Amino acid sequence: MGNLLGSFKEPSTVEECDSTWGSDSESDEPGAEDDSGISVSVSPAGSERAAGDASPQLTESPESVPKMKRSFYAARDLYKYRHSYPNYRKSRQPNEYRNLRFYLNKIPLVPDGIYIEEILTKWRGDYDKLEHNHTYIQWLFPLREQGLNFYAHELTQDEIKEFQSTREAKRRFLVAYSLMLDFYGIKLLDKSGNVARAPNWQDRFRHLNESQHNYLRITRILKSLGELGYEAFKAPLVRLFLEESLCRNTLPNMQHSILEYYVYTIRLPATRRRLLRYARKHYRPAHAFLWGPPSKRRGGGVGGSTGAGSSGIRAPTTTPEPQRREDEGVTSASSGIIVSSHDAVLYQELLGGGLEGCSGLGSSMAGLEEELIMVETRGERNKIAPL
Repeated sequence: MGNLLGSFKEPSTVEECDSTWGSDSESDEPGAEDDSGISVSVSPAGSERAAGDASPQLTESPESVPKMKRSFYAARDLYKYRHSYPNYRKSRQPNEYRNLRFYLNKIPLVPDGIYIEEILTKWRGDYDKLEHNHTYIQWLFPLREQGLNFYAHELTQDEIKEFQSTREAKRRFLVAYSLMLDFYGIKLLDKSGNVARAPNWQDRFRHLNESQHNYLRITRILKSLGELGYEAFKAPLVRLFLEESLCRNTLPNMQHSILEYYVYTIRLPATRRRLLRYARKHYRPAHAFLWGPPSKRRGGGVGGSTGAGSSGIRAPTTTPEPQRREDEGVTSASSGIIVSSHDAVLYQELLGGGLEGCSGLGSSMAGLEEELIMVETRGERNKIAPL
């Protein structure tokens, strides 16, 4: 990501990226500062939801579980996001506010030529279109990161301020959020961001459990919520996903994505701690929970157990790793462009004919094919760089 270049020294370990447990002695009540140093208002998440059916008990011993670590690439990318992109450089291009103008229905998304009002009024319930078209997601949920749709523009800080002060844009953004929630089998309950199962939840959850590229989209949605003034909407959605995956066993394949990615889009450490404590209570096998406080904070010392620490062991990921590289990127030597693997996954779908309505992307993407295939063939994870 070109606008992150500068003197900022990036963290070199997962522990340096994760401040979740660093203030564990502080009050867990909302109102403290978030990771970026900005006070965050967190709306009540409502009453506790029923725990539902317990997830199956796994009986593997600690010795039988492979020793694995958290993804440094994910931790570093989400660290940058939570800290508002250190050393962010303003683009030299004129700020055309294209994301805002799109949300004001003044320009269509490119390359499809579709206006947002058409998406919001005609696409709801058209699950095939929402599943197989991959150009709209960067326009509906813009970020200060470049996606594979090179016609979509990164957000700028000035544009974010304008967006947050424009009632029409904010109204449409919430309708877009509700549209995607319905696609996933979830309904938005109120203006505080509380969510619950939608009437169509059974069919949609079955689809979501087997559709890993939607896990990548959800991370983008969560990030965009925070950028555009809806930070408080994240926790209710992440909590619902935790409950469904850990307690009700309706989304078991999503467990790793929730714990490694979704929780860490939340800027307030106290909120992350509450979600992770809930997850640790229900995670099975309990000794394999990887996202708790470091061992030394729990009294384990240097030689203590690492079963639940940040560098301990965990059960094998339920999401296939080649599909779960959302917050990592592939650098194309031929183009000099850093592409998030959220989009590398979608690019591979394009190669297989799965990307509809994207004929205009051909010239921009042709140079990426060789690099992506090389990385995939050699399987070198160290060639993957975060956004």
